[in-house]
Amino acid sequence: MTHRDRFEAVYDAYYPAIHQYAARRTGSADDTADVISETFLIAWRRAGEIPEGERALLWLYGVARRVLANHRRGDSRRAMLADRLRAELSAQRPERAAGPGELDHVRAAFDRLPERDREVLALACWEELTSEQIAKVVGCTAIAARTRLHRARRRLAAALERRPSSTIVMGEA
Repeated sequence: MTHRDRFEAVYDAYYPAIHQYAARRTGSADDTADVISETFLIAWRRAGEIPEGERALLWLYGVARRVLANHRRGDSRRAMLADRLRAELSAQRPERAAGPGELDHVRAAFDRLPERDREVLALACWEELTSEQIAKVVGCTAIAARTRLHRARRRLAAALERRPSSTIVMGEA
C-alpha cells in the first residue's frame, strides 16, 4: 500500500470520529476545522507510523489531543499579548485636547474624502512621513506625492468649511 493509499484509507475511515472529537472540544466551526486539518496534516506526514486497524483511531485521537493543547496554549499566549499590547497602547496614547464629540465634524469630513486622499493625509499626519517617504509607500514619485498631499489637504479644508449646521454650537449663528 502506498503512502497516499494508507493516508486515504485512514482519512476515509476516521474523519467522522475526529470531526466529532474536535467539535466537542472547540468553541467554533473555524477552530474545529483547524484542529481537523492539522490532525490530518500530521497523519499525512507520518502515514508510515499510523498503526493498523482500530489502533489508528486511537493514534489520531492522540494527535488531535496534542493539536488541541497547542491551540489552547496559542490562544492563551495571544490573549496575554493582546492584553499587554492594549496596556502599552493606552499608556502611550496622548491626551486629546478636545472631547470625544468635539472632533466628529473633522472625522466626518475626513471619512468623506476619497480613499487616495485619506491615505496620503494619514501617512503625513498620523505616521509623520515626508513626501519622499509617502512616495515610496504609495509607489509614486516624490513630486506626485507632494501634489497628492497638497490636493488632499485642500479637499479636506473645503470639506471642513462645509461643516453641517447640526454641529454648530449654540451662540455661533
